[in-house]
Amino acid sequence: MKKMPPSHAARRPRGRPRAFDRDQALDQAMDVFWEKGFEAASLADLTKAMGINPPSLYAAFGDKERLFLEAVERYVSRRSESCDYCKEPTARESVRKLLTYVAEEMTDSAHPHGCLMMMAATTTTAASAQLQAAVAKLRASSRNKLRERIARGVAEGELPADADAAALAAFYGTVLAGMAAMAHDGATRKTLLGTVETAMRSWPEKDRRAARAKLAA
Repeated sequence: MKKMPPSHAARRPRGRPRAFDRDQALDQAMDVFWEKGFEAASLADLTKAMGINPPSLYAAFGDKERLFLEAVERYVSRRSESCDYCKEPTARESVRKLLTYVAEEMTDSAHPHGCLMMMAATTTTAASAQLQAAVAKLRASSRNKLRERIARGVAEGELPADADAAALAAFYGTVLAGMAAMAHDGATRKTLLGTVETAMRSWPEKDRRAARAKLAA
């Protein structure tokens, strides 16, 4: 009897299956970029940390730029999930929660110190225009989220009516950037939490006495 060929369903899939966990490899790459930045992180650094060879890296992620962008997007997503500061009842509490979270997260010994977003902002000068634009868009989204929460505080009467939400968001964004640089250079959590307290003293308060007088008039 003529032997029948195996059915299509029984055939083994073409191509070699990946011998690594993609998410785990991405986490390892994220730490390398976090510590060294985009430009200083070599292909050898990345493949060694990820436990794969260059062909596997290219097959899974495309190239170094796309790997970096995916790592940054993963970092931003995780930070947003860990600190949904906008849900705090007031804008002041929201900003304090964000600054406190960042001070603690950027000094956590479980990963490189500092902020991957800041590393992305300062170490992609040699990257393509497309990558620089994508990273800039992520940074702008973070700034807009902070500005919108502060603007809601103004609209709800928590802050003075003439408070400039955009200027306040820029100020606290600058504080965050400075904290990131300090953490990367070895600043302690205590030092950064002290910076948080100092920054919060600049929060604009409504003149309650004037408001009471206006209501009584």
